[in-house]
Amino acid sequence: MDTSGDLAAPLAGVKHVILVMSGKGGVGKSTVATQLALGIRAAGYRVGILDIDLCGPSIPRMLGLEGKDVHQCPQGWVPVYADTEQTLAVMSIGFLLTDRHEAVVWRGPKKTAMIKQFVTDVAWQDVDYLLIDTPPGTSDEHIAILESLKSLRCDGCVLVTTPQNLAVGDVRRQVTFCRRTGLRLLGLVENMSGFVCPNCSECTNIFSSGGGEALSSVAGVPFLGRLPLEPRLAAALDAAFTEYVQSAETSEIRVNPYHPAESDAAEQANRKVKSALQAADQIGENRVQYLQKFLQQYRSTPHATTGVSPSVLLHGRRLMTKLHAAAAESPHSETKMQQETLRSGRLQERPR
Repeated sequence: MDTSGDLAAPLAGVKHVILVMSGKGGVGKSTVATQLALGIRAAGYRVGILDIDLCGPSIPRMLGLEGKDVHQCPQGWVPVYADTEQTLAVMSIGFLLTDRHEAVVWRGPKKTAMIKQFVTDVAWQDVDYLLIDTPPGTSDEHIAILESLKSLRCDGCVLVTTPQNLAVGDVRRQVTFCRRTGLRLLGLVENMSGFVCPNCSECTNIFSSGGGEALSSVAGVPFLGRLPLEPRLAAALDAAFTEYVQSAETSEIRVNPYHPAESDAAEQANRKVKSALQAADQIGENRVQYLQKFLQQYRSTPHATTGVSPSVLLHGRRLMTKLHAAAAESPHSETKMQQETLRSGRLQERPR
């Protein structure tokens, strides 16, 4: 990244900056930003996420990083890393709050100062893409971040909308804001576009359909595609199932509540996890430790056609939690309780 001036120095290690924006709240900006970050990381790049939604920081919870501490180094604040390889770095005001329910009640000048501090005082190291998750609207936070980045070459922004006219109208104002400030529009994502019934496979357009694509055509913004409502992804993000989120880096998610092969994939997960536990019994190794090694090896093994099955990872993680609890509750009856956990922990097949 080209740099000049004092503000640019801390971002000298950042090659590309992309903002995720929308004039409307609740359209899934943070979810899209997280998916973009994981997708770029899966392509072999080092990624950073800067969460400047000061009043509603959700990135730490989505990535299972709540409670992590921000440390200081000579260059400034050290971002929190989501993985041991340090390929996904995150900075958010959520790390500076003592309680997730604590409200940030700040006026504009204090918000502006905090955002400028995020830009100038965070020591991003060798980051290929820095994604900035912004709050809704076109006010203080957006002006502050653009002023902080004015001496840098910002690649542009990705807009997020839902299909209904009410949201599209607000995002249209965001398009106007970007053009007035000279911010390049990289493309538009239509999120929450359709829900496919897991029982009858009929698609219902809960929030209308095609609004995002129509806006991209009228405004001359590249249309990047539609993202459907995905209950399992929503549940995973709410519960900070980092194993599930990381498995979404693969090109295809085999286990999908709308996928006709879900029952087969669930049964495959049961067989793999059960085989791992049986192997542990045969060699006399601790089941929890053996299952943990199995899951790590399974995640690192390339699966040419299906990718890493989130069903196997989630099922194994649930069993590990139950096995830990069983061992802590009654160490002397560990084997019996583990067997009961295995029988009761099977993934249930959804009726076809």
